[in-house]
Amino acid sequence: MAEKTITIKLVKSPICCPKNQVATLKALGLKKLQSTVTKVDNEAIRGMIKTVAHLVSVQEA
Repeated sequence: MAEKTITIKLVKSPICCPKNQVATLKALGLKKLQSTVTKVDNEAIRGMIKTVAHLVSVQEA
């Protein structure tokens, strides 16, 4: 059985955000606005998304 994945898209700029949020976006692989990444759906990724929830949109695949 294949693992569940989620698609994360950066929709708001991280300018003037705390350093930990900018670092979280970098760790997720989101660099530019409207960029998307696909990640495995697990607790670690969900925690990272929760940190930057106001900057990203998430679609479950």
